[in-house]
Amino acid sequence: MTAPPVPLLATARAPARRTGLILAACCVSQFMTVLDASVVNVALPVIADELRFSRAGLQWVNSAYTLAVCGFLLLGGRLADLYGQRRMFLCGIGLFTAASAVGGFAGDPALLVMARAFQGLGAAVMTPATLAVLGTTFTGPAERARAYGAWGATSGAAGAAGVLLGGVIAQWFSWRWSLWINVPIGLALFAAVRCGVPATPGRDRVRLDLAGAATVTLGLMALVYGIAESPARGWGDPRTIGSLAAAAVLLAAFLTLQARPGRQPLVPLGIFRNRTVSAANLVAFFSIAALFSTFYFLTLMLQQVLGYSPLETGLSYLPLSLGIAAGGFGIAPHLPRLGPRPVLLTGLTAASCGLLWLSAAGPDATFAADLLGPTLLLGVGMGAVINATTNAATHGLPVHQAGLASGLLNTTRQLGSALGLVVLATLSGARISDGLAAGRNAVDASSAGYGLALSTAALFTAAALPAALAVPVRRGSRPSRGGAPKLSA
Repeated sequence: MTAPPVPLLATARAPARRTGLILAACCVSQFMTVLDASVVNVALPVIADELRFSRAGLQWVNSAYTLAVCGFLLLGGRLADLYGQRRMFLCGIGLFTAASAVGGFAGDPALLVMARAFQGLGAAVMTPATLAVLGTTFTGPAERARAYGAWGATSGAAGAAGVLLGGVIAQWFSWRWSLWINVPIGLALFAAVRCGVPATPGRDRVRLDLAGAATVTLGLMALVYGIAESPARGWGDPRTIGSLAAAAVLLAAFLTLQARPGRQPLVPLGIFRNRTVSAANLVAFFSIAALFSTFYFLTLMLQQVLGYSPLETGLSYLPLSLGIAAGGFGIAPHLPRLGPRPVLLTGLTAASCGLLWLSAAGPDATFAADLLGPTLLLGVGMGAVINATTNAATHGLPVHQAGLASGLLNTTRQLGSALGLVVLATLSGARISDGLAAGRNAVDASSAGYGLALSTAALFTAAALPAALAVPVRRGSRPSRGGAPKLSA
């Protein structure tokens, strides 16, 4: 028998003067975790030379982080529900900060990869806690839309800002500062959360589903590992096949465990009967597959085709970062009235057009004529989409499932980014190889390959449109006093 949900207003209502601090803490936390997924990219060649990474081993500087984040997000979200949001928020910050300090001092590849894995574990605990805290602090539709808008804009902009910061660090400082920069931020964030975020009680009568936690964590890690290894080893390699087969078995076992009656499941499968939650997660999968793959291929295009320096590459991401922030913040006041469906449809269409426009940039492209417009359009569209999906994916759920919904949404995004990058890298690499085999020079062949990747990313955003149509619309223009506006098909 499960424990009744803890009343929302009795546990998570923060004084009005604290809400600004809570929002800032959640946004800074999300910025820090997303930033770390991209900030080291620009410095990878320097890291490889200094620590003597092998060519195959270098990818694990990023893959170890992604693997841990994706594998533990669902567990991290459930821990926030069971043991208290602030408690798990603080645990995540502490682990992430300590791992960042250790990674900055790494003198060999193994220690750096291990530190990145523990960073990912800290992020997996911290990220769902931030959304859960926002959901239980900002209870009105309008204020929740603004809070999620800030969180979503921060999340999207952090990926682009990571390239900018990585370029600055790579050009003027040691690569180690891409990790050490988290230490003072983490310490300040720990103090802010400890003082500003109200404690929420755990659910002592609900036990953690250890079997479910083990199967889903190992299954997701095996899935991401198989996807990450496939570009180098090929889909027919025994290691790739074995990883994907293990993932299928473990995830099937997880679903079987969750469906058994009389259990206290890690993920109650009834959550997927909420059409808004299911559709929003599909939109998140395809849209983030497009956005985070764009960070990778746009960086390569700027440096290898247009000849930009790391710093110039980072500065070129400013319109994209500002566009994401503008889209997320700009749509927030209107989201409770419009509902998520029209916002998703408009944002996905704008992002798709921006990606198609960007894919046409060639070796003679200029920033003002060929990059500024499409990156702004992409950013504004994606900012609106991130805000709307965050709202929709947590709509209508009780407070004791806030962490679960957050973990589910972020797991979906991580899977989208991992799978999207593999698909686009495969297509791009084949186009580049064909171009070189046909006698084209490296710049022209690379331009064609990266252009194909960006145009295919536009198809990812278009693929999210049917899921956006499945999101119910708002009934009426004004939210009810008791909570979120009702939805209808």
